[in-house]
Amino acid sequence: MPDEEESREAIPSEPSQQDEPQHDNSQHDPSGLELAQTVARSLGAQARRRRRSSSPRPVGPQVSGARADDRDPKLLADAVERLVETKGWTNEINVHTLLARWALLVGATNAAHSHPEGYADTVLTVRTDSTAWATQLRYLAPRLVAMLNEQLGDGTVTLIKVLGPDAPSWKKGRRSVRDGRGPRDTYG
Repeated sequence: MPDEEESREAIPSEPSQQDEPQHDNSQHDPSGLELAQTVARSLGAQARRRRRSSSPRPVGPQVSGARADDRDPKLLADAVERLVETKGWTNEINVHTLLARWALLVGATNAAHSHPEGYADTVLTVRTDSTAWATQLRYLAPRLVAMLNEQLGDGTVTLIKVLGPDAPSWKKGRRSVRDGRGPRDTYG
C-alpha cells in the first residue's frame, strides 16, 4: 500500500472530471437545444418585424378610454390654470404679476424709492421712502390707474393709496405730553 501512495504523490494530480466541461451528447436532450434555437429565432423575427412596422406615432393628448375625461393625465400648466379659474384667482394673479414689474410701470427712479404694499378691493397701496416721493407718486396716480386698468381690465384698480414712510412712535416712557407736536419732523 505505501508504494501506491508514493506513486500517487509522484504523479501530478489529474484534473477532476468536474473541472472539465462535459461534452457527452448522451446526457443532453437534443430536442431542448432545438427548442432553444427555435425560440431565439422567433424572438429575433418578432423584433425585426417590430422595427419594420414602427411608424411614427401621433404626438398628442392620450386618453384612457373612448372619450377624454377627468381621469386622463393632464399637463401641469393646464391643471394649474383650471385651479386658478375655479378659485377665481385670475384677477389677483394678474395684478400681482404686473406689480412684480413695478419699475417698468413707474420708472426706475420712482421704483427705487417706492414699492407696492398690497392690493385689496380694487385699491392699490404703495409705500414710499419719504413724503417727497409720496407727493411725486400722488401726481402719477391717475396715469397709473389708467395704465393698470388698460392692461388688466376696466375697474381692476380704482384707487392708488400712496403712503409715506412709517413714522416712529414718540410716545415712549412715563413722561410724555399728550397732543404734543413730537420731534417736528415730517413723516407723511
